[in-house]
Amino acid sequence: MSKKQGVLLCNLGTPEAPTAPAVRKYLAQFLHDKRVVSIPRVIWCPILHGIILRTRPQKVAKLYQAIWTDNGSPLMVYSQAQRKGLQNKLDNSVEIYDSQSYVPIELAMCYGNPSIPKALKSLEAQGCERIIILPLYPQYSSATNAAIFDQVNKFYKKRYSVPELSYINGYHDHPLYIKGLVDSIKAYWKANGQAQKLLFSYHGVPERFSKNGDPYEKQCHETTRLVVDQLGLSKEKYQIAFQSRFGREEWVKPYTEATLADWGKNGVESVQVISPAFASDCLETLEELAIQNKEGFIEAGGKEYGYIPALNDSPIHIDLLFDLLQKQLN
Repeated sequence: MSKKQGVLLCNLGTPEAPTAPAVRKYLAQFLHDKRVVSIPRVIWCPILHGIILRTRPQKVAKLYQAIWTDNGSPLMVYSQAQRKGLQNKLDNSVEIYDSQSYVPIELAMCYGNPSIPKALKSLEAQGCERIIILPLYPQYSSATNAAIFDQVNKFYKKRYSVPELSYINGYHDHPLYIKGLVDSIKAYWKANGQAQKLLFSYHGVPERFSKNGDPYEKQCHETTRLVVDQLGLSKEKYQIAFQSRFGREEWVKPYTEATLADWGKNGVESVQVISPAFASDCLETLEELAIQNKEGFIEAGGKEYGYIPALNDSPIHIDLLFDLLQKQLN
């Protein structure tokens, strides 16, 4: 008899409410992860607890308030919809539906709730002897995927019984992912017209990540290349850039904010932005890209700015996630 299988679907995380206390709790966990901030703890902890967690939560809470929905954080809403859509597709693919063939999917957040340990305990309680870990990060990075893998491994470190674990590292060049991005851009163009420039804005990482072998930057460029090839875009029609810098060290370039400002100052009147690093729309897309960066582009002289949404729970995104799992399931 084959082993009962389960799926751990993981995203980054979100505060439980758009309030300073909730944001403080979330940031404390997020920024204490050595995968996110690798500064020695003896130096970093006084800065984190003495300065950042005293000043930043109130500011970030206001940003969350600008995008919060009646159902909660957009990232959580979309992640839950992705889990539901993927579960339905898995259930419908089973010819004989019984307790052994049923593959439960538990949603977890690397930071915040539902936590990875809670989700793993749920899969364990359902008798899963083999677990597939699927992070909702198209491009692999040590700051994202590896942070999830660390938590999974930490959970089982002191356990006597450890299930078979299978990790999915990303899907930056998966044909369905590329098709989803291409179709999304074409649909946006059909509804709104095509801008002078298309900006591919990815979440940034420090330059030292790439120098130390992290494939993230390279995979971002590969995703962009595959998309523009299918769109038939010439080099002067698009650019790749990186957003959401944190701290004082150099991050991979060019920077999104600076790129948009330069375009606005140099006569580019219309821009459309897509962020293929995000599987779900969240603070970095709905507030930073769609609001803050739009304001910066307009202030610099630009006239029209459009944000192309993430794939979220679109049918092709669910098909993609299903295909990734199908290749792993026994």
